[in-house]
Amino acid sequence: MRVYVGLLAIVVLLATSTSQVASRLEKVRANGWVTCGVEAVVPGFAEIDAQGRYRGLDVDICRALSAAIFGTPDKAKFVQARAVADFVRNDDIDVVARRLTWELRREAPLGLLFGPITFYDGQGFLVSKTLRARTPRRLAGTDICVAGGTVFELNLNSYGTARSLTFKKTILESASKFDDIAAELTSGRCRVYTADVSELGVIRYKTGHPEQFEILSELISKEPLAPLVRADDPQFFSILRWTFFALLRAEELGVTSKNVDEMRKSPSDEVRRLLGVIPGNGEALGLRESWAYDAIKAIGNYGEMFDRNVGRGSPIKLDRRLNRLSTAGGLMFAPPLR
Repeated sequence: MRVYVGLLAIVVLLATSTSQVASRLEKVRANGWVTCGVEAVVPGFAEIDAQGRYRGLDVDICRALSAAIFGTPDKAKFVQARAVADFVRNDDIDVVARRLTWELRREAPLGLLFGPITFYDGQGFLVSKTLRARTPRRLAGTDICVAGGTVFELNLNSYGTARSLTFKKTILESASKFDDIAAELTSGRCRVYTADVSELGVIRYKTGHPEQFEILSELISKEPLAPLVRADDPQFFSILRWTFFALLRAEELGVTSKNVDEMRKSPSDEVRRLLGVIPGNGEALGLRESWAYDAIKAIGNYGEMFDRNVGRGSPIKLDRRLNRLSTAGGLMFAPPLR
């Protein structure tokens, strides 16, 4: 009997302790900001501008999350997270958005969850137009510059071996010194460089002569980029996921940061539900009914966000490719927000 009473007391104590643990959303609200881990070294995705402000696609994901939770994008606090280990060690970081490829061993063993894919990346080739190459196969026998000892070199070797192609390599010191790589291309020492497309766009811009280089359409790896949260709080994971889907669904429905107020009067139930005129979605997430309206108003839809940071409206000028809406031949679509 004493053993039973003792076990019962332990169970009650554990249940009480568990109930007193604040959710991630409660912690964020108590702090007054959402803390985002970024790596501010890749223009277009995350960088610090001359005024000390964080800018980029990854940054806007965090700002959209802030708008969904607080009604304003300005309650996102940015800290450096150079590796997944930085996130695991620091419980103060609520979400990481820093060009992370969704990988099994970055998720399951560490008790983490990747959110929705925000950018379909992959390793490609930045090529001087003087080569007149249209596919990687046409680069056989050509010197290809690649950062030594990186996954980029490994992928290049694997691609050539699988297709019985011989690539000549010029090994560069670092994959992260974009200015140095751009200088090698400008000087003519490199006429081809291989890395992820998200980096190739930056390097092309930094050459100062982007019109002289093109990024081949064929990719030799799959690198789906997604933000990362802890797996112990399904509510916060849902808020991250559906905030991004709201931006995506807005583009599908033609809702933009400029017309969002007018669209609240739309005859479409789906549009009015997205923007909180028809209630329910906010309550389901533990947020205000205007959560998606606030995010779209502040950040714009996914297309606006893409174009502003890395697309045709930016210095990077990447084609959307797989990041087009599914209705335009891409992979991007939102599940029903209802």
